[in-house]
Amino acid sequence: MHPEIQRRLVHASGVVIPFSYLGGIITWEHVQLLFVLCTLCALVLEALRLTGNVDWQIFDTLTREYEHDHLAAYALYMISTTVVVLAIRPEVAVPALLLLMIGDPVIGLLGSGGGLTIKPLHVLATMFVLCTLIALPFVHPVPAVFGALAATVADGAKPVIAGYVIDDNLTIPPAAAVSIIAGQQLVQTAPSLGL
Repeated sequence: MHPEIQRRLVHASGVVIPFSYLGGIITWEHVQLLFVLCTLCALVLEALRLTGNVDWQIFDTLTREYEHDHLAAYALYMISTTVVVLAIRPEVAVPALLLLMIGDPVIGLLGSGGGLTIKPLHVLATMFVLCTLIALPFVHPVPAVFGALAATVADGAKPVIAGYVIDDNLTIPPAAAVSIIAGQQLVQTAPSLGL
């Protein structure tokens, strides 16, 4: 199997935890605990990888060239999702997580290829539509659009700051969560503003 497809499948496998919560199999406290434990494991693995104490083939397969000397995307994924899970209420956190766990890998297969350039407009438009559809079952259409727009912007390019790639795994969940909350506040205040 092509490494890019393997990366995307690993990426999407994260849905197991929020789907288990949505299915009533685990509580939100279990979700929080699982994310903290997974993040700690990821950070230990990254410490071992970056110090050269482990050199497993799976790291070569699942990390990109620009990640070989930096914290890998899977660790950034765990850090950002854990922050959201711990800081944001479930009705906002779950869609924010799913925008990363479903939207990002699907769109990545369409237009990423692991490059560092801004994605083509049709890929960004597809990301926006897909993320809006993912968020709609959880929140009002306005916050869904806000969250989708934030996820699309975060996914659209990987800026490089001081030689370090700011991966969208780090930015999508918090950006989407904050934007969904902003959209909810707008919906709540709109009637008082006469809108």
